[in-house]
Amino acid sequence: SFQIAAMVGPALGGLIIGGFGSSPRGFAVVYLISAGCFLAQFALTWPIVPRREKSSGRAVALRGLAAGVRFVWRTKLILAAITLDLLAVLFGGATALLPMFARDRLHVGAVGLGWMRAAPALGAFLMVLWIAHRPPMRHAGRNLLWAVAGFGAATIIFGLSRWFWLSLAMLLLTGAFDNISVVIRHTLVQVLTPDEMRGRVSAVNNLFIGLSNEMGDMESGLTAALLGPVLSVVGGGVGTILVVLGVAWMWPQVRRFGSLTTARPEESSEEIQEVEQPA
Repeated sequence: SFQIAAMVGPALGGLIIGGFGSSPRGFAVVYLISAGCFLAQFALTWPIVPRREKSSGRAVALRGLAAGVRFVWRTKLILAAITLDLLAVLFGGATALLPMFARDRLHVGAVGLGWMRAAPALGAFLMVLWIAHRPPMRHAGRNLLWAVAGFGAATIIFGLSRWFWLSLAMLLLTGAFDNISVVIRHTLVQVLTPDEMRGRVSAVNNLFIGLSNEMGDMESGLTAALLGPVLSVVGGGVGTILVVLGVAWMWPQVRRFGSLTTARPEESSEEIQEVEQPA
């Protein structure tokens, strides 16, 4: 449902704005529709009653988060996967600059921008259908590195392209390659983390995902202001490939890692004992 919304929303928004000739009225309609969707979501979730649980206290929560960080630091495969995603998204993200490319380089207007925003989600959706039949779990480490490198290469070609359809195809590929990376990374975190640590480690993983997305947009804006959007995107793609090479060199166990179906969780007794100590 998320991927469908991510595909349909930007494309529909671009069509609506384009239908009004990119006038303020078109933007107003899009924002009203968006506000209506948020109100509908609020109305549907309001009747849901959250389950009340006894609070464990802020000190215990902080110790739990610290235990998750230590477990990630000690488990090199998880650390490498999270580092790879953090730095690749930090350098390789081009989403924040799509309006500049649509207006100044590709000259496609609001409708084209809508399709450009929808293309990565479409690529991810198509890759989900492919992965459902051919999961990339047999040579997970190698596939992870190749997927992130492919993301970087597609980003470079997008940054250099002056043809809308080529740019659209490269954005679609970035979504497809990113989906492979997400599937492998999340599966890796789940299978290598014992049950009692899974919530804490997932929290650390999600924290870095959110951080990389926001910091990546800021990095794109800063480098575009200094070097221009083309050099910003192309340099980010090159940086992503260099990150892949760096991770493969620093953590050789990543490229040697085989099947995820035979992986077993790491031990976590030290972290659990420390969290369970009274404050």
